[in-house]
Amino acid sequence: MAEDHVPCDSNDHASNMKGGNDSLVVCFGEMLIDFVPTVAGVSLAEAPAFKKAPGGAPANVAVGISKLGGSSAFMGKLGDDEFGYMLSDILKQNNVDNSGVRFDSTARTALAFVTLKDDGEREFLFFRNPSADMLLQESELDINLLEQASIFHYGSISLISEPCRSSQFAAMRIARKSGSILSYDPNLRLALWPSAEAAREGIMSIWDQADVIKISEEEITFLTGCDDHNDDKVVLDNLFHPNLKLLIVTEGSKGCRYYTKEFKGRVPGVKVKPVDTTGAGDAFVGGILSSLASNLNLFEDEKLLREALLFANACGAVTVTERGAIPALPTKDAVLKLLGKASPR
Repeated sequence: MAEDHVPCDSNDHASNMKGGNDSLVVCFGEMLIDFVPTVAGVSLAEAPAFKKAPGGAPANVAVGISKLGGSSAFMGKLGDDEFGYMLSDILKQNNVDNSGVRFDSTARTALAFVTLKDDGEREFLFFRNPSADMLLQESELDINLLEQASIFHYGSISLISEPCRSSQFAAMRIARKSGSILSYDPNLRLALWPSAEAAREGIMSIWDQADVIKISEEEITFLTGCDDHNDDKVVLDNLFHPNLKLLIVTEGSKGCRYYTKEFKGRVPGVKVKPVDTTGAGDAFVGGILSSLASNLNLFEDEKLLREALLFANACGAVTVTERGAIPALPTKDAVLKLLGKASPR
């Protein structure tokens, strides 16, 4: 799928790299309503009631960064409906720049019903046929906002169908050309793709464009076809590309692993009692990107990187103690408080 790759001149990228003062993180993709059962451990059919919670990984990350005191914007499309305007207002209430949000009168805001099993893990049922987020046109991109980004963060769900797919390629090109660090969390949702093969191909089609990639253990297995996601060789041989500055593997409550060209290691998790894991990965990404936004060379200093990853682990830990994604995302004080009273395991 070479034609889909965003052209990249690494020399141009280096010369355009923005200084530490330009710390805006622009998050691109879907924002939706998660309907979460009020009771854990039941199927969707058995759930007595649902609590509506704003969600969508890129939007969660944008709010996460803002709640930690950083500067963020969200770019995507919502339905011209009550849920759409509610979500846009939630961005604004959380100090996220929503000037890149567009509204579609022909499609609804996406909905997802999320079942919580006894261990806090999730199952999804999506309503998007199509939903507004899938219909963002390239002509609707806020180019000025993209050019201001020090970090441009995105996932893979926007790659599933047109016109959003082409819009994401265009946004990546603009951000890259203006010197942004490109951050990618594939955030695999297999149920949304036509097939597993389409998902693998779509996710990998932009893999070698990213400077920073965050993946889960399950995604390693899915993308590489190798059973041992703990094997550094599997990760480095299959997933580390020449332009990559930082690859992070999240391991849930166990913490995370990190790989750069110079070093690799593991940072332990912070122990809490999980209620709902929704948004934990997004809280982690918000945590690491907020640190990166204040020091764009973070991946060159292993000690600082490890501190930032422990902080990101704690962001995820705070989030799993409450239901829903955005409502559970932590403030910096909450994270520092947890780190103060919890010892890494």
